[in-house]
Amino acid sequence: MDLSSLTLFPATPEQVLVSRRRTWPQWGGKLTEEQYIEKDRLMDAMEHAANSKLITWVLAPRDDPTSLDFMCSCETYRRRGLVQYRGSIGQNSEIQEVVCYGIASVFTPLDKRGRGYASHMMRLLHWVISGRGASCSLSEFPAEWGQPPPEVEQAGKGLFSVLYSDVGEFYQKTGPGLVESGGWQTRDPVSTVWEVPREPLDSQPNAGFTWLKREDVDQLGHADPVGNDCNCIFLPDDGVASFQFHRSIIGTEDSVPMDTYGVQGNHTNAGQPTYAVWSVDTHPLPPTLIVIRLHATEETFPDLIQKIQEAARRHGIVRMEIWNLRKDLADLAAHLGGKTLQREEHLPAIKWYGEGDTANIRWVFNEKWISRPSILSDVILLPSADNNN
Repeated sequence: MDLSSLTLFPATPEQVLVSRRRTWPQWGGKLTEEQYIEKDRLMDAMEHAANSKLITWVLAPRDDPTSLDFMCSCETYRRRGLVQYRGSIGQNSEIQEVVCYGIASVFTPLDKRGRGYASHMMRLLHWVISGRGASCSLSEFPAEWGQPPPEVEQAGKGLFSVLYSDVGEFYQKTGPGLVESGGWQTRDPVSTVWEVPREPLDSQPNAGFTWLKREDVDQLGHADPVGNDCNCIFLPDDGVASFQFHRSIIGTEDSVPMDTYGVQGNHTNAGQPTYAVWSVDTHPLPPTLIVIRLHATEETFPDLIQKIQEAARRHGIVRMEIWNLRKDLADLAAHLGGKTLQREEHLPAIKWYGEGDTANIRWVFNEKWISRPSILSDVILLPSADNNN
């Protein structure tokens, strides 16, 4: 099929259901098809997705946009973020709140793979989530693709977007133009992992911390971006961080009952808070405690790690993981039993739509909380770059 005869549409409710039934065999795990559908229905009503923050997109014929035989699909989550630019004389600008997007659930059914549909969908996606104007870095829409996708009121105006790739650098090739470049660039796919010791490493009492319940997590503040040509961060409120907890316990037979989801230091000042927030990843087993937000100094980090390990031991979890620690903390982690490695899956990748180049953008607090696990990790992406593009 000529790709110019296809374009990107927000899915109808019927198309959303078809897209989820298509993904169930691959991502449903132990859930029945109906349990899998119900899990997504429950998640749709939560704060991180409600009020059209979640949109499912389908690549469909221009002359049949509601077809249930669409080529492929994906999801976007509208988010709030912050950016700060560095001025020409080295002074940082004021911090600005902006619209940004997380991208998830890219899927092409088996009978439609190998025809370039997913690649084309991702190229078109830039045009529906970014701004279209002088402030946007996108060039002229390629005439070979026909008319641009229709603008959607609940989408657009995005200054940057991110996804998590399980197919290497495939998404770097899916830029907004005809050349196979200019797409999402990988940023720091680094994990620090521990085998949780059976006994505390330090026998001294470790006081001065408060355990956090699920409802406490959204009350934690956020740090502002600093440094570099331009820095950007996602804000963790509006249910963005806490949905990781719901994702790990709704509709899964392997969930680990938790009575705490974080810990916070009692005696840190507002500028240097000490805290960690976690969820539990049960795919694959055995479960891993994944730290999704962490803030600490070199002085407070060792005690914080002990508290995280204490929570893991109390719930029978033998492995813990933290994404993208600062270098000074990663160096400390090595002395505390942690091993830092480059991941080959769940690669964080970013695309910038403002002035300047994506290569010059620093994604601050590139942690696990922004990602959306597929029956595991945030962005459920293509299983094979060879047959799913």
